[in-house]
Amino acid sequence: MLEQMLPQSRRAFLSQTGMLTTACAVAGLSGGMVREASAKSGDSGGEVLTKAVAERHYLLTGVRLEEGFEYDNDIVVATRTALYALEIKDGAIVALHPEKAALPEGLPRYEARGQLLLPSMRDMHIHLDKTFYGGPWQAPRPRQGKTIMDMIALEEKLLPQLLPTSQERAEGLIALLQSKGSTVARSHCNIDPVSGLKSLEHLQRALENHRDDFECEIVAFPQHGLLHSKVDGLMREAMQMGVQYVGGLDPTNVDAAMEKSLDAMFQIALDTGKGVDIHLHETSPAGVAAVNYMIDTVEKNPALHGKVTISHAFALTTLTPEQLEETASRMAEYKISIASTVPIGGLMMPLPQLTEKGVFVMTGTDSVIDHWSPFGSGDMLEKAYLYAQLYRGSDEFRLSRALSIATGGILPLDDQGKRAWPKVGDAASFTLAAASCSAEAVARVSARSATFHRGRLVAGAVDQA
Repeated sequence: MLEQMLPQSRRAFLSQTGMLTTACAVAGLSGGMVREASAKSGDSGGEVLTKAVAERHYLLTGVRLEEGFEYDNDIVVATRTALYALEIKDGAIVALHPEKAALPEGLPRYEARGQLLLPSMRDMHIHLDKTFYGGPWQAPRPRQGKTIMDMIALEEKLLPQLLPTSQERAEGLIALLQSKGSTVARSHCNIDPVSGLKSLEHLQRALENHRDDFECEIVAFPQHGLLHSKVDGLMREAMQMGVQYVGGLDPTNVDAAMEKSLDAMFQIALDTGKGVDIHLHETSPAGVAAVNYMIDTVEKNPALHGKVTISHAFALTTLTPEQLEETASRMAEYKISIASTVPIGGLMMPLPQLTEKGVFVMTGTDSVIDHWSPFGSGDMLEKAYLYAQLYRGSDEFRLSRALSIATGGILPLDDQGKRAWPKVGDAASFTLAAASCSAEAVARVSARSATFHRGRLVAGAVDQA
């Protein structure tokens, strides 16, 4: 679950900044600059706001799209944009009409009021099945001096209290994610002796209620240890219920048998044809050994190539530059991805170095107001903001590139400044932001007014012309 790391002076400051941003996001606020832009874009001029788009074929006008970079010599100093009308049909973008072009007659029209179009965001590490969100305020118990086993013991007491409302709270979290621009997620779901398969059943019912407006993969997560809690059988049942990934947790610290635990996890995946997404928090030499063992296992089993994610992977922070380069190269070769929450603390995740070597890096919320952490906002744009701060990406170009960690690698402009998204034929999945360009949206965590998923308005509102 959410990582706990020792603070350093600069990162302690960033942590306070991040918490302030989270508080503002939850309250629906942001910086003065964003409020001003939002007010301007929200001036409906007598139009009627709508929270539903029922038509299968319609126009979304006044959409701001990025056109290219502006340079001072070879330095990117600004981003050019222009207004377009998106023609959307059956969940896809079928035409991009320039601002003054003649538009098709007879189509319903909705107005974006000059707001920036950003790709739909992806929360690729979250626990939708267990949260305090939607209920009365409850802070976590103190973590000081507590081990992972202590937290597991606490969770065994909490789960029976959470289960009766877990479906409703999961749907509340889905609505929160959508309001922040995310319509794609990967959720870990407890498989443990206390809840059995109930957490999974409740989560699947919640997702079924949102099958048209939210996409979510599920990881069967043995939170209390695959071996420690003896849930191999339950994990296999979960695979038969439609779960896409086999999860795991700290094979040395929790299961006390690194190779045996990892072998059991991989065997379930191989037997069922599923992928793997393991929580690995360990920073001891055992954590490095676990990473290497997993890479070796994937190398020997072609069926696992491109189907394994290591979440958190804090052991990578302990490698020398030479060791990291070798490990990252091997991970890239076998398409092993990383899911990181962009942690702030005493250990700096080498996310840019991994990306440079070709490792696909994703991000996610992890906890949203639960017994592990009270700070989760459900906002992937905020993760891009933290990424840019932590890795010194304060210029126009690097700010715009930081957005990719929140969108699954999709960016409006490629590195050369050519439009890469949206294109005709792309899914009509996006969010509208009160910003002039991607760089500003990342730096200011700009407010989002509407989120669309495959042509369907799933959060916020737009003007109806």
